[in-house]
Amino acid sequence: MSSEGGAEVRPGRFALGALVFGAGIGALATEITASRLLEPYFGSSTIVWANLIGVVLAALALGYWVGGRVADGHPRPSVLGFLVLGGALAVAAIPFVAKPFLDRTVQGLDQVSLGAVVGSFFSVLLLFAPPVVLLGMVSPFAVRLAVSDVALAGTVAGRLYALSTAGSLVGTFLPALVLIPAIGTQRTFLVTAALVAVSATFLLGIRYLVAAGALALLAFVPPGAVKAQAGAIHEETSLYQYIQVVQRPDRRRLLYLNEGVAVHSVWRPDSVLTGGEWDTYLALPPLLGRPLARVAILGNAGGTTARALGVFYPRAAVDGVELDPAVTRVGRRYFGLDDNPKLTVHTADARPFLRSTHERYDVIVVDAYQQPYVPFYLATQEFFRLARERLAPGGIVALNVAATPRDKRLVHALSGTLASEFPQVLEWPALRFNTIVLGLTHPLGRSELVRRLRSGPPRLASLRRLLAREARPVRPSADPWTDDRAPVEWVTDRMIVSFALHGGKLEGPPLPTMPRG
Repeated sequence: MSSEGGAEVRPGRFALGALVFGAGIGALATEITASRLLEPYFGSSTIVWANLIGVVLAALALGYWVGGRVADGHPRPSVLGFLVLGGALAVAAIPFVAKPFLDRTVQGLDQVSLGAVVGSFFSVLLLFAPPVVLLGMVSPFAVRLAVSDVALAGTVAGRLYALSTAGSLVGTFLPALVLIPAIGTQRTFLVTAALVAVSATFLLGIRYLVAAGALALLAFVPPGAVKAQAGAIHEETSLYQYIQVVQRPDRRRLLYLNEGVAVHSVWRPDSVLTGGEWDTYLALPPLLGRPLARVAILGNAGGTTARALGVFYPRAAVDGVELDPAVTRVGRRYFGLDDNPKLTVHTADARPFLRSTHERYDVIVVDAYQQPYVPFYLATQEFFRLARERLAPGGIVALNVAATPRDKRLVHALSGTLASEFPQVLEWPALRFNTIVLGLTHPLGRSELVRRLRSGPPRLASLRRLLAREARPVRPSADPWTDDRAPVEWVTDRMIVSFALHGGKLEGPPLPTMPRG
Protein backbone atom coordinates (compact mmCIF):
# COMPACT_ATOMS: atom_id res chain seq x y z
CA MET A 1 0.00 0.00 0.00
CA SER A 2 1.44 3.37 -0.91
CA SER A 3 0.33 6.94 -1.21
CA GLU A 4 0.79 9.14 -4.27
CA GLY A 5 4.10 10.36 -2.91
CA GLY A 6 5.42 6.81 -2.64
CA ALA A 7 5.22 6.51 1.16
CA GLU A 8 3.30 3.47 2.38
CA VAL A 9 0.12 4.19 4.29
CA ARG A 10 -0.77 2.54 7.57
CA PRO A 11 -2.78 -0.65 6.96
CA GLY A 12 -6.29 -0.89 8.33
CA ARG A 13 -7.36 -2.94 11.34
CA PHE A 14 -9.01 -5.59 9.20
CA ALA A 15 -5.96 -6.10 6.97
CA LEU A 16 -3.58 -6.51 9.89
CA GLY A 17 -6.03 -8.70 11.77
CA ALA A 18 -6.49 -10.99 8.76
CA LEU A 19 -2.72 -11.21 8.29
CA VAL A 20 -2.07 -12.08 11.93
CA PHE A 21 -4.89 -14.64 11.93
CA GLY A 22 -3.48 -16.31 8.80
CA ALA A 23 0.02 -16.41 10.25
CA GLY A 24 -1.36 -18.05 13.40
CA ILE A 25 -2.99 -20.72 11.26
CA GLY A 26 0.27 -21.32 9.41
CA ALA A 27 2.50 -21.70 12.47
CA LEU A 28 0.41 -24.31 14.27
CA ALA A 29 -0.74 -26.10 11.12
CA THR A 30 2.93 -26.50 10.21
CA GLU A 31 3.68 -28.05 13.59
CA ILE A 32 0.72 -30.45 13.54
CA THR A 33 1.34 -31.53 9.95
CA ALA A 34 5.07 -31.83 10.60
CA SER A 35 4.31 -34.46 13.23
CA ARG A 36 2.61 -36.57 10.56
CA LEU A 37 5.56 -36.12 8.24
CA LEU A 38 7.87 -37.46 10.96
CA GLU A 39 5.70 -40.34 12.21
CA PRO A 40 6.41 -42.80 9.39
CA TYR A 41 10.11 -42.52 10.19
CA PHE A 42 10.44 -41.74 13.91
CA GLY A 43 7.07 -42.69 15.37
CA SER A 44 5.01 -40.49 17.67
CA SER A 45 6.70 -40.94 21.03
CA THR A 46 6.95 -38.20 23.64
CA ILE A 47 10.60 -37.72 22.66
CA VAL A 48 9.66 -36.95 19.05
CA TRP A 49 6.96 -34.53 20.13
CA ALA A 50 9.30 -32.86 22.62
CA ASN A 51 11.88 -32.25 19.91
CA LEU A 52 9.28 -30.94 17.49
CA ILE A 53 7.61 -28.64 20.01
CA GLY A 54 11.00 -27.44 21.22
CA VAL A 55 12.10 -26.51 17.70
CA VAL A 56 8.81 -24.70 17.01
CA LEU A 57 9.00 -22.74 20.26
CA ALA A 58 12.63 -21.82 19.64
CA ALA A 59 11.77 -20.72 16.09
CA LEU A 60 8.84 -18.63 17.34
CA ALA A 61 11.02 -16.99 20.00
CA LEU A 62 13.62 -16.13 17.38
CA GLY A 63 10.89 -14.84 15.09
CA TYR A 64 9.46 -12.58 17.79
CA TRP A 65 12.87 -11.08 18.49
CA VAL A 66 13.89 -10.62 14.86
CA GLY A 67 10.42 -9.41 13.89
CA GLY A 68 10.52 -6.65 16.47
CA ARG A 69 13.94 -5.43 15.34
CA VAL A 70 13.04 -5.52 11.65
CA ALA A 71 9.78 -3.70 12.34
CA ASP A 72 11.61 -0.90 14.13
CA GLY A 73 14.12 -0.57 11.30
CA HIS A 74 11.73 -0.98 8.36
CA PRO A 75 8.17 -0.28 9.56
CA ARG A 76 6.55 -0.75 6.15
CA PRO A 77 3.49 -2.92 5.43
CA SER A 78 5.06 -4.34 2.28
CA VAL A 79 8.00 -5.72 4.28
CA LEU A 80 5.60 -7.58 6.58
CA GLY A 81 3.59 -8.81 3.60
CA PHE A 82 6.67 -10.25 1.91
CA LEU A 83 7.78 -11.90 5.16
CA VAL A 84 4.43 -13.70 5.34
CA LEU A 85 4.60 -14.64 1.66
CA GLY A 86 8.09 -16.01 2.26
CA GLY A 87 6.74 -18.06 5.15
CA ALA A 88 4.05 -19.47 2.86
CA LEU A 89 6.64 -20.52 0.28
CA ALA A 90 8.78 -22.12 3.01
CA VAL A 91 5.79 -24.13 4.27
CA ALA A 92 5.04 -25.30 0.73
CA ALA A 93 8.64 -26.46 0.28
CA ILE A 94 8.66 -28.71 3.36
CA PRO A 95 7.15 -31.92 1.93
CA PHE A 96 9.34 -31.74 -1.18
CA VAL A 97 12.63 -30.77 0.46
CA ALA A 98 12.18 -33.23 3.32
CA LYS A 99 12.04 -36.36 1.18
CA PRO A 100 15.83 -36.79 0.66
CA PHE A 101 16.36 -36.53 4.41
CA LEU A 102 13.57 -38.98 5.13
CA ASP A 103 14.90 -41.47 2.60
CA ARG A 104 18.30 -41.31 4.27
CA THR A 105 16.60 -41.82 7.62
CA VAL A 106 15.00 -45.04 6.38
CA GLN A 107 18.43 -46.31 5.41
CA GLY A 108 19.79 -45.28 8.79
CA LEU A 109 17.05 -47.14 10.64
CA ASP A 110 17.49 -50.25 8.53
CA GLN A 111 21.22 -50.27 9.24
CA VAL A 112 20.79 -49.09 12.86
CA SER A 113 23.24 -46.30 12.10
CA LEU A 114 22.90 -43.79 14.91
CA GLY A 115 24.63 -40.99 13.00
CA ALA A 116 22.27 -41.27 10.04
CA VAL A 117 19.20 -41.45 12.24
CA VAL A 118 20.05 -38.53 14.51
CA GLY A 119 21.49 -36.42 11.69
CA SER A 120 18.48 -36.90 9.46
CA PHE A 121 16.08 -36.38 12.36
CA PHE A 122 17.46 -32.96 13.24
CA SER A 123 17.82 -32.06 9.57
CA VAL A 124 14.11 -32.66 9.09
CA LEU A 125 13.27 -30.67 12.21
CA LEU A 126 15.35 -27.78 10.90
CA LEU A 127 13.15 -27.68 7.83
CA PHE A 128 10.33 -26.43 10.01
CA ALA A 129 12.33 -23.63 11.62
CA PRO A 130 12.52 -21.21 8.62
CA PRO A 131 8.76 -20.90 8.00
CA VAL A 132 7.99 -20.74 11.73
CA VAL A 133 10.62 -18.01 12.27
CA LEU A 134 9.08 -15.99 9.44
CA LEU A 135 5.56 -16.47 10.78
CA GLY A 136 6.73 -15.68 14.30
CA MET A 137 7.92 -12.27 13.08
CA VAL A 138 4.36 -11.30 12.20
CA SER A 139 2.81 -10.42 15.57
CA PRO A 140 5.45 -7.95 16.85
CA PHE A 141 5.71 -6.42 13.37
CA ALA A 142 1.93 -6.03 13.18
CA VAL A 143 1.84 -4.40 16.62
CA ARG A 144 4.49 -1.90 15.47
CA LEU A 145 2.42 -0.99 12.41
CA ALA A 146 -0.90 -0.84 14.25
CA VAL A 147 0.13 1.32 17.23
CA SER A 148 -0.44 4.99 16.48
CA ASP A 149 -0.97 6.05 20.08
CA VAL A 150 1.19 4.69 22.89
CA ALA A 151 -1.76 5.05 25.23
CA LEU A 152 -3.55 2.34 23.23
CA ALA A 153 -0.55 0.03 22.74
CA GLY A 154 -1.81 -2.54 25.24
CA THR A 155 -5.24 -2.71 23.62
CA VAL A 156 -3.75 -3.07 20.13
CA ALA A 157 -1.25 -5.73 21.17
CA GLY A 158 -3.91 -7.69 23.05
CA ARG A 159 -6.27 -7.66 20.06
CA LEU A 160 -3.60 -8.80 17.60
CA TYR A 161 -2.26 -11.54 19.85
CA ALA A 162 -5.82 -12.76 20.44
CA LEU A 163 -6.32 -12.98 16.68
CA SER A 164 -3.02 -14.81 16.32
CA THR A 165 -4.03 -17.30 19.00
CA ALA A 166 -7.44 -17.79 17.37
CA GLY A 167 -5.64 -18.56 14.11
CA SER A 168 -3.42 -21.03 15.96
CA LEU A 169 -6.50 -22.83 17.26
CA VAL A 170 -7.79 -23.16 13.70
CA GLY A 171 -4.32 -24.31 12.64
CA THR A 172 -4.38 -26.98 15.34
CA PHE A 173 -7.76 -28.54 14.66
CA LEU A 174 -8.22 -28.03 10.91
CA PRO A 175 -5.26 -30.24 9.85
CA ALA A 176 -5.76 -32.86 12.57
CA LEU A 177 -9.50 -33.32 12.18
CA VAL A 178 -10.16 -32.44 8.55
CA LEU A 179 -7.27 -31.90 6.15
CA ILE A 180 -4.83 -34.72 6.95
CA PRO A 181 -7.49 -37.47 6.99
CA ALA A 182 -9.15 -36.05 3.87
CA ILE A 183 -6.23 -35.07 1.61
CA GLY A 184 -3.03 -36.31 3.23
CA THR A 185 0.11 -34.71 4.63
CA GLN A 186 1.66 -33.19 1.50
CA ARG A 187 -1.54 -31.51 0.38
CA THR A 188 -2.20 -30.25 3.91
CA PHE A 189 1.13 -28.42 3.84
CA LEU A 190 0.21 -26.91 0.47
CA VAL A 191 -3.29 -25.85 1.52
CA THR A 192 -1.78 -24.29 4.65
CA ALA A 193 0.77 -22.44 2.50
CA ALA A 194 -1.99 -21.17 0.21
CA LEU A 195 -4.01 -19.86 3.19
CA VAL A 196 -0.96 -18.05 4.55
CA ALA A 197 -0.25 -16.57 1.10
CA VAL A 198 -3.84 -15.31 0.90
CA SER A 199 -3.37 -13.49 4.20
CA ALA A 200 -0.28 -11.77 2.77
CA THR A 201 -2.37 -10.22 -0.02
CA PHE A 202 -4.15 -8.01 2.52
CA LEU A 203 -0.91 -5.98 2.66
CA LEU A 204 0.66 -6.72 -0.73
CA GLY A 205 -2.41 -6.29 -2.90
CA ILE A 206 -4.77 -8.50 -4.82
CA ARG A 207 -2.27 -9.23 -7.59
CA TYR A 208 -0.38 -11.48 -5.20
CA LEU A 209 -3.33 -13.86 -5.17
CA VAL A 210 -1.48 -15.41 -8.10
CA ALA A 211 1.08 -16.78 -5.65
CA ALA A 212 -1.65 -18.24 -3.44
CA GLY A 213 -3.31 -19.77 -6.49
CA ALA A 214 -0.04 -21.34 -7.62
CA LEU A 215 0.44 -22.95 -4.21
CA ALA A 216 -3.13 -24.23 -4.29
CA LEU A 217 -2.52 -25.75 -7.73
CA LEU A 218 0.45 -27.65 -6.34
CA ALA A 219 -2.01 -29.53 -4.15
CA PHE A 220 -3.13 -31.34 -7.30
CA VAL A 221 0.35 -32.85 -7.75
CA PRO A 222 0.09 -36.55 -6.80
CA PRO A 223 1.98 -37.10 -3.55
CA GLY A 224 3.41 -40.46 -4.61
CA ALA A 225 4.62 -43.04 -2.13
CA VAL A 226 5.36 -41.73 1.33
CA LYS A 227 8.02 -44.38 1.86
CA ALA A 228 9.02 -46.12 -1.33
CA GLN A 229 9.74 -49.79 -0.68
CA ALA A 230 9.97 -52.73 -3.01
CA GLY A 231 6.79 -54.78 -2.94
CA ALA A 232 4.62 -52.08 -1.35
CA ILE A 233 1.00 -52.83 -2.30
CA HIS A 234 -0.81 -50.43 0.01
CA GLU A 235 -0.11 -47.31 2.04
CA GLU A 236 -2.24 -44.71 3.76
CA THR A 237 -2.15 -42.18 6.55
CA SER A 238 -4.94 -42.74 9.03
CA LEU A 239 -6.08 -40.52 11.88
CA TYR A 240 -3.54 -42.31 14.08
CA GLN A 241 -0.54 -43.36 12.01
CA TYR A 242 1.11 -44.21 8.72
CA ILE A 243 0.20 -47.69 7.41
CA GLN A 244 2.07 -49.70 4.78
CA VAL A 245 1.58 -53.25 3.44
CA VAL A 246 4.49 -54.93 1.67
CA GLN A 247 4.34 -58.20 -0.24
CA ARG A 248 7.55 -60.21 -0.47
CA PRO A 249 8.52 -62.47 -3.40
CA ASP A 250 7.47 -65.53 -1.37
CA ARG A 251 3.95 -63.97 -1.18
CA ARG A 252 4.22 -63.08 2.51
CA ARG A 253 2.48 -59.84 3.40
CA LEU A 254 3.91 -57.62 6.12
CA LEU A 255 2.21 -54.77 7.95
CA TYR A 256 4.36 -51.77 8.89
CA LEU A 257 3.24 -48.82 11.00
CA ASN A 258 4.91 -45.42 11.28
CA GLU A 259 8.70 -45.76 11.28
CA GLY A 260 8.51 -49.31 9.99
CA VAL A 261 11.16 -50.86 12.24
CA ALA A 262 8.81 -53.55 13.55
CA VAL A 263 6.44 -55.79 11.59
CA HIS A 264 2.98 -55.68 13.17
CA SER A 265 1.24 -58.45 11.23
CA VAL A 266 2.21 -61.23 8.83
CA TRP A 267 0.08 -63.16 6.37
CA ARG A 268 1.08 -66.31 4.50
CA PRO A 269 -1.19 -67.92 1.91
CA ASP A 270 -0.40 -71.46 3.07
CA SER A 271 0.08 -71.21 6.84
CA VAL A 272 -1.12 -69.28 9.88
CA LEU A 273 2.27 -69.79 11.52
CA THR A 274 4.97 -67.18 11.05
CA GLY A 275 8.06 -68.11 13.04
CA GLY A 276 7.65 -64.75 14.78
CA GLU A 277 6.31 -63.46 18.07
CA TRP A 278 2.67 -64.06 17.05
CA ASP A 279 3.27 -67.82 17.36
CA THR A 280 4.38 -67.57 21.00
CA TYR A 281 0.85 -66.97 22.25
CA LEU A 282 -0.22 -70.31 20.77
CA ALA A 283 1.97 -72.12 23.33
CA LEU A 284 0.14 -70.63 26.32
CA PRO A 285 -3.34 -72.27 26.46
CA PRO A 286 -2.07 -75.65 27.80
CA LEU A 287 -0.88 -73.79 30.91
CA LEU A 288 -4.54 -73.21 31.82
CA GLY A 289 -5.16 -76.88 32.51
CA ARG A 290 -8.54 -76.58 30.79
CA PRO A 291 -9.85 -75.88 27.28
CA LEU A 292 -9.30 -72.34 26.07
CA ALA A 293 -12.64 -70.51 26.05
CA ARG A 294 -12.03 -66.77 25.58
CA VAL A 295 -9.05 -64.61 24.60
CA ALA A 296 -8.56 -60.84 24.45
CA ILE A 297 -5.90 -59.48 22.09
CA LEU A 298 -5.05 -55.89 22.96
CA GLY A 299 -3.43 -54.67 19.75
CA ASN A 300 -5.09 -56.88 17.18
CA ALA A 301 -3.51 -55.10 14.18
CA GLY A 302 -4.04 -57.23 11.06
CA GLY A 303 -5.19 -60.25 13.04
CA THR A 304 -2.20 -62.60 12.72
CA THR A 305 -2.62 -64.07 16.21
CA ALA A 306 -6.40 -64.24 15.96
CA ARG A 307 -6.17 -66.06 12.64
CA ALA A 308 -3.83 -68.67 14.13
CA LEU A 309 -6.04 -69.15 17.20
CA GLY A 310 -8.90 -69.96 14.85
CA VAL A 311 -6.89 -72.88 13.44
CA PHE A 312 -5.31 -74.32 16.60
CA TYR A 313 -8.06 -73.43 19.11
CA PRO A 314 -11.19 -73.14 16.96
CA ARG A 315 -13.66 -73.18 19.88
CA ALA A 316 -12.14 -70.15 21.59
CA ALA A 317 -13.93 -66.80 21.27
CA VAL A 318 -11.52 -63.96 20.53
CA ASP A 319 -12.00 -60.26 21.25
CA GLY A 320 -9.53 -58.37 19.09
CA VAL A 321 -9.06 -54.79 20.29
CA GLU A 322 -7.60 -52.34 17.79
CA LEU A 323 -7.54 -48.57 18.18
CA ASP A 324 -7.20 -47.69 14.50
CA PRO A 325 -10.14 -48.70 12.28
CA ALA A 326 -7.94 -48.18 9.21
CA VAL A 327 -5.64 -50.96 10.43
CA THR A 328 -8.66 -53.23 10.84
CA ARG A 329 -9.76 -52.47 7.27
CA VAL A 330 -6.27 -53.28 6.02
CA GLY A 331 -6.36 -56.50 8.05
CA ARG A 332 -9.58 -57.57 6.38
CA ARG A 333 -8.29 -56.76 2.92
CA TYR A 334 -4.75 -58.12 3.10
CA PHE A 335 -4.27 -60.29 6.23
CA GLY A 336 -7.24 -62.65 6.44
CA LEU A 337 -8.71 -60.92 9.47
CA ASP A 338 -12.11 -62.50 8.84
CA ASP A 339 -10.75 -66.06 8.54
CA ASN A 340 -11.57 -66.75 12.20
CA PRO A 341 -15.38 -66.72 12.60
CA LYS A 342 -15.00 -66.56 16.38
CA LEU A 343 -13.18 -63.21 16.22
CA THR A 344 -14.98 -60.03 17.25
CA VAL A 345 -13.09 -56.81 16.50
CA HIS A 346 -13.54 -53.88 18.87
CA THR A 347 -12.40 -50.41 17.79
CA ALA A 348 -11.13 -49.08 21.09
CA ASP A 349 -8.05 -48.25 23.10
CA ALA A 350 -6.75 -51.17 25.12
CA ARG A 351 -7.05 -49.90 28.67
CA PRO A 352 -10.48 -48.23 28.33
CA PHE A 353 -11.73 -51.43 26.69
CA LEU A 354 -10.58 -53.56 29.62
CA ARG A 355 -12.09 -51.10 32.06
CA SER A 356 -15.49 -51.19 30.35
CA THR A 357 -15.82 -54.89 29.51
CA HIS A 358 -17.62 -57.36 31.77
CA GLU A 359 -16.00 -60.41 30.19
CA ARG A 360 -13.50 -62.63 31.96
CA TYR A 361 -10.71 -64.03 29.81
CA ASP A 362 -8.54 -67.11 29.98
CA VAL A 363 -5.72 -65.28 28.20
CA ILE A 364 -5.13 -61.56 27.68
CA VAL A 365 -2.49 -60.79 25.06
CA VAL A 366 -1.00 -57.30 25.33
CA ASP A 367 0.53 -56.57 21.95
CA ALA A 368 -0.50 -52.92 21.66
CA TYR A 369 3.06 -51.78 22.09
CA GLN A 370 4.43 -49.67 19.21
CA GLN A 371 7.70 -51.55 19.17
CA PRO A 372 10.08 -50.78 20.60
CA TYR A 373 8.06 -48.17 22.49
CA VAL A 374 5.48 -49.06 25.12
CA PRO A 375 2.54 -46.73 25.90
CA PHE A 376 3.21 -45.91 29.52
CA TYR A 377 -0.40 -46.53 30.57
CA LEU A 378 -0.04 -50.18 29.48
CA ALA A 379 3.06 -50.69 31.63
CA THR A 380 1.95 -49.75 35.12
CA GLN A 381 0.71 -51.40 38.29
CA GLU A 382 -2.73 -49.93 37.77
CA PHE A 383 -3.03 -51.45 34.29
CA PHE A 384 -1.77 -54.86 35.37
CA ARG A 385 -4.17 -54.81 38.32
CA LEU A 386 -7.01 -54.14 35.88
CA ALA A 387 -5.83 -56.97 33.63
CA ARG A 388 -5.79 -59.37 36.56
CA GLU A 389 -9.35 -58.39 37.45
CA ARG A 390 -10.46 -59.22 33.90
CA LEU A 391 -8.92 -62.71 33.93
CA ALA A 392 -10.84 -65.84 34.76
CA PRO A 393 -9.46 -67.99 37.62
CA GLY A 394 -6.16 -69.48 36.50
CA GLY A 395 -5.93 -66.97 33.64
CA ILE A 396 -2.76 -65.63 32.03
CA VAL A 397 -1.68 -62.22 30.76
CA ALA A 398 1.07 -62.18 28.10
CA LEU A 399 3.12 -59.12 27.15
CA ASN A 400 5.28 -58.81 24.05
CA VAL A 401 8.23 -56.63 25.10
CA ALA A 402 11.11 -55.42 22.95
CA ALA A 403 14.65 -56.17 24.06
CA THR A 404 18.16 -56.27 22.67
CA PRO A 405 20.82 -58.89 23.38
CA ARG A 406 22.76 -56.45 25.57
CA ASP A 407 19.94 -54.55 27.26
CA LYS A 408 17.00 -56.12 29.09
CA ARG A 409 16.11 -53.11 31.22
CA LEU A 410 12.73 -52.56 29.59
CA VAL A 411 11.85 -56.24 29.99
CA HIS A 412 12.95 -56.34 33.61
CA ALA A 413 11.09 -53.13 34.47
CA LEU A 414 7.87 -54.42 32.95
CA SER A 415 8.14 -57.92 34.36
CA GLY A 416 9.07 -56.59 37.81
CA THR A 417 6.06 -54.28 37.76
CA LEU A 418 3.84 -57.14 36.60
CA ALA A 419 5.18 -59.31 39.44
CA SER A 420 4.02 -56.69 41.94
CA GLU A 421 0.43 -57.52 40.89
CA PHE A 422 0.58 -61.20 39.88
CA PRO A 423 1.61 -64.09 42.13
CA GLN A 424 3.81 -65.64 39.44
CA VAL A 425 5.59 -63.95 36.53
CA LEU A 426 7.83 -65.60 33.94
CA GLU A 427 10.14 -64.14 31.31
CA TRP A 428 10.45 -66.09 28.08
CA PRO A 429 13.19 -64.74 25.74
CA ALA A 430 11.53 -66.33 22.73
CA LEU A 431 13.31 -64.25 20.08
CA ARG A 432 16.43 -62.14 19.91
CA PHE A 433 14.42 -58.91 20.08
CA ASN A 434 11.20 -60.09 21.73
CA THR A 435 10.68 -61.34 25.26
CA ILE A 436 7.26 -62.68 26.23
CA VAL A 437 6.41 -61.80 29.81
CA LEU A 438 3.73 -63.99 31.42
CA GLY A 439 1.63 -63.21 34.47
CA LEU A 440 -0.18 -66.21 36.02
CA THR A 441 -3.05 -65.76 38.45
CA HIS A 442 -2.46 -69.27 39.85
CA PRO A 443 1.22 -70.15 40.35
CA LEU A 444 2.55 -73.33 38.76
CA GLY A 445 5.48 -75.30 40.07
CA ARG A 446 8.23 -76.18 37.63
CA SER A 447 7.16 -79.79 37.27
CA GLU A 448 3.51 -78.90 36.79
CA LEU A 449 4.38 -76.26 34.18
CA VAL A 450 6.44 -78.77 32.22
CA ARG A 451 3.69 -81.40 32.54
CA ARG A 452 0.99 -79.10 31.20
CA LEU A 453 3.14 -78.00 28.29
CA ARG A 454 3.41 -81.62 27.10
CA SER A 455 -0.20 -81.41 25.90
CA GLY A 456 -1.65 -79.33 23.08
CA PRO A 457 -1.62 -79.22 19.27
CA PRO A 458 1.20 -81.47 17.96
CA ARG A 459 2.36 -78.85 15.44
CA LEU A 460 3.20 -76.56 18.37
CA ALA A 461 5.12 -79.11 20.45
CA SER A 462 8.54 -77.63 19.64
CA LEU A 463 7.29 -74.19 20.70
CA ARG A 464 5.98 -75.49 24.01
CA ARG A 465 9.28 -77.28 24.69
CA LEU A 466 11.05 -73.97 24.08
CA LEU A 467 8.79 -72.24 26.60
CA ALA A 468 9.28 -74.99 29.18
CA ARG A 469 13.06 -74.81 28.79
CA GLU A 470 13.57 -71.04 28.68
CA ALA A 471 10.92 -69.54 31.00
CA ARG A 472 12.49 -67.92 34.06
CA PRO A 473 10.74 -66.64 37.22
CA VAL A 474 10.74 -62.93 38.05
CA ARG A 475 10.77 -61.20 41.43
CA PRO A 476 8.58 -58.15 42.13
CA SER A 477 10.28 -54.83 41.50
CA ALA A 478 11.26 -52.70 44.47
CA ASP A 479 10.30 -49.65 42.39
CA PRO A 480 7.37 -50.66 40.17
CA TRP A 481 6.08 -48.33 37.48
CA THR A 482 2.84 -46.51 38.19
CA ASP A 483 0.47 -44.20 36.34
CA ASP A 484 2.28 -41.36 38.10
CA ARG A 485 5.79 -42.43 37.11
CA ALA A 486 6.67 -44.79 34.27
CA PRO A 487 9.87 -43.70 32.47
CA VAL A 488 9.20 -45.98 29.52
CA GLU A 489 10.66 -43.82 26.76
CA TRP A 490 13.75 -42.91 28.75
CA VAL A 491 14.56 -46.61 29.27
CA THR A 492 13.71 -47.46 25.66
CA ASP A 493 15.79 -44.67 24.16
CA ARG A 494 18.82 -45.74 26.19
CA MET A 495 18.33 -49.29 24.90
CA ILE A 496 18.16 -48.10 21.28
CA VAL A 497 21.20 -45.83 21.58
CA SER A 498 23.25 -48.55 23.27
CA PHE A 499 22.30 -51.08 20.60
CA ALA A 500 23.16 -48.67 17.78
CA LEU A 501 26.51 -47.70 19.30
CA HIS A 502 27.50 -51.36 19.41
CA GLY A 503 26.67 -51.74 15.71
CA GLY A 504 23.74 -54.07 16.26
CA LYS A 505 21.76 -55.60 13.41
CA LEU A 506 18.01 -56.20 13.45
CA GLU A 507 18.30 -59.86 12.61
CA GLY A 508 17.74 -63.05 14.54
CA PRO A 509 16.74 -66.71 14.14
CA PRO A 510 13.00 -67.48 13.90
CA LEU A 511 10.97 -69.73 16.14
CA PRO A 512 10.81 -73.48 15.33
CA THR A 513 7.27 -72.92 13.99
CA MET A 514 8.68 -71.09 10.97
CA PRO A 515 6.99 -72.55 7.86
CA ARG A 516 9.33 -74.24 5.42
CA GLY A 517 9.76 -73.15 1.84
